[in-house]
Amino acid sequence: MKKLLFILLLVALLCAGCVMTAGPHGAGIAIAPPLPIVVELADPYYVHGGYHYYHNNNQWYYSQSQGGPWVNLPRDRYPKEVRYKGQGRGQGQGQGQGKGKGWKN
Repeated sequence: MKKLLFILLLVALLCAGCVMTAGPHGAGIAIAPPLPIVVELADPYYVHGGYHYYHNNNQWYYSQSQGGPWVNLPRDRYPKEVRYKGQGRGQGQGQGQGKGKGWKN
């Protein structure tokens, strides 16, 4: 009898962990595909795999349309390197970025 109660309690707890609530109409979760290893930007917007990406202050955002809504891109989907068209390597990335804490010119 105690074993049956334990199993029922365990099943109830496991089922409660699988419950998902519905958001407002039109809200959905979409995980954007990872960006390529190297991204070359002419402006802060980039399109890849049917998603629009926006790069600002070393952060990436994505959306299914350029008009938004914009969502933070998980860091595991960031590119390894960002290059800027029309600028030399390392230019246009902001002063002191990528050099670690405490960097001074």
